[in-house]
Amino acid sequence: MGSVLASVLQLLALIGALALVHAPAGSYMAKVYTSRRHLRAERWVYRAIGADPDTEMRWPAYLRAVLAFSLAGVLLLYLLQRLQGVLPGSPAFSSVNPAQSFNTAVSFVTNTNWQSYYGEQTMGHVVQTAGLAVQNFVSAAVGMAVAVALVRGFARSRSGELGNFWADLVRGTLRVLLPAAVLGALVLVASGAIQNFSGIHEVGQFMGGTQQWNGGAVASQEAIKELGTNGGGYFNANSAHPFENPTPFTNLFEIFLILVIPFSLTRTFGLMVGSVRQGHAILATMATVWVGFTALMMWAEFTHHGPALQAAGGAMEGKEVRFGVGGSALFAVSTTLTSTGAVDSFHSSFTGLGGGITMLGMMLGEIAPGGTGSGLYGMLIMAVIAVFIAGLMVGRTPEYLGRKIGAREMKLAACYILVTPALVLVFTAASMALPTPPHSMLNPGAHGFSEVLYAFTSAANNNGSAFAGLNADTAWFDTTTGLAMLLGRFLPMVFVLALAGSLAAQRPVPVGAGTLRTEKPLFAGLLVGAILIITGLTYFPALALGPLAEGLA
Repeated sequence: MGSVLASVLQLLALIGALALVHAPAGSYMAKVYTSRRHLRAERWVYRAIGADPDTEMRWPAYLRAVLAFSLAGVLLLYLLQRLQGVLPGSPAFSSVNPAQSFNTAVSFVTNTNWQSYYGEQTMGHVVQTAGLAVQNFVSAAVGMAVAVALVRGFARSRSGELGNFWADLVRGTLRVLLPAAVLGALVLVASGAIQNFSGIHEVGQFMGGTQQWNGGAVASQEAIKELGTNGGGYFNANSAHPFENPTPFTNLFEIFLILVIPFSLTRTFGLMVGSVRQGHAILATMATVWVGFTALMMWAEFTHHGPALQAAGGAMEGKEVRFGVGGSALFAVSTTLTSTGAVDSFHSSFTGLGGGITMLGMMLGEIAPGGTGSGLYGMLIMAVIAVFIAGLMVGRTPEYLGRKIGAREMKLAACYILVTPALVLVFTAASMALPTPPHSMLNPGAHGFSEVLYAFTSAANNNGSAFAGLNADTAWFDTTTGLAMLLGRFLPMVFVLALAGSLAAQRPVPVGAGTLRTEKPLFAGLLVGAILIITGLTYFPALALGPLAEGLA
């Protein structure tokens, strides 16, 4: 079987698996977030934190709860790292330095999971399991809660109430992420991923010396790392490491875990707003972009140039032989079109155009299908932009799901789409202009610029993957990427929740003859075009200096 055919079959198998679980998973999550019943374990949590899960919140209160919970997470994770040297269960691990502790705490709380350290050499079992793995669950649950709050904004009228953040957080964690992660971990353990608490031990003889290997609760962290679109690896090699991702089957299964919740949330959205076909339109938009990017990436990586690449049967530098070009390309697209950031290959070693595709996937805002929760609310913001464009074309006040999109709503949507590009481009420009940061680049010219551009694109979009080749463990990059992650996560949430509150306070607009049918293929096509054009106009100059210049050289 040829490599291209094998890659196509993998893609078809993945699409089939996602299609099978889409309806049941989406329907289940809709029931979770609309149920009036609280489980006993959930009531224990509410008593412990002093929250009343039945109290409805308007958007300022919902936002304050999101920010307070996230700030507490940053402080606790920072302290865990600073105290690691005296914690039990962390033999041979010293305390993490302040700059890296700040960067890592922000990274995991914002669902970015950017790692400027060697996982197996820096973090012990306590920090990995009680700190990083816990944030993998709750940071994903925060994203889902904000998405559900925006959906309620479309579904409710004349109230301004968006639900209860604490109830949404706890339900997303205990009813959705935790059981799914347990099932995922069991599959990974059965397929060869490790799960233990062994310490560092030396094995074998390698080039005259021994090699140190570290054990850990890898399978359980790997499952939620992918399922919650987190991406932080137990080991520095991330999902290229055989302890995390041992076989081609686990590689495809991990891609499935990355995509299953973001794609299924579109059905949750459709059910909650009372029109499954609206969810299908959003799903079709996401799927079109994802399949298109996958096809482009496989074309870029398979149609390589030069006798050495052709003799090797593909552009295999930086890729694992057990995954091949197709599996690596599929993983790279899925992880950068979501906010996952896990890698099973080094994106810096992709062809020039292939590396550019990974960057462009993040620059779209990671909305196809995007992160766990963040992908849905990002796509809905783009849908608001699309109906506004359609309204300009026909001279009619734009409407979406029975809500008028007026000046306030458009200002909030515009602020949302401008925040992340501003962070990426300003921090990249500053890094290239100052004398010290460029010293962290391994490569000169266009590829070196791509390393810096990729780093801030990944941080501000809360992706977390790295282009490799960039020494990001410096005071400058630890601080600036930390700020990019914080602002890139929480500033958009401010605009999303403010928009949700504005929509929920409106009176529904009846459907008329001039209403744009947003459940039709025409609207899905308009939405795809709006996404690509807005991103292209924003980032094209930067892409032209980096991956495009390298790919066309």
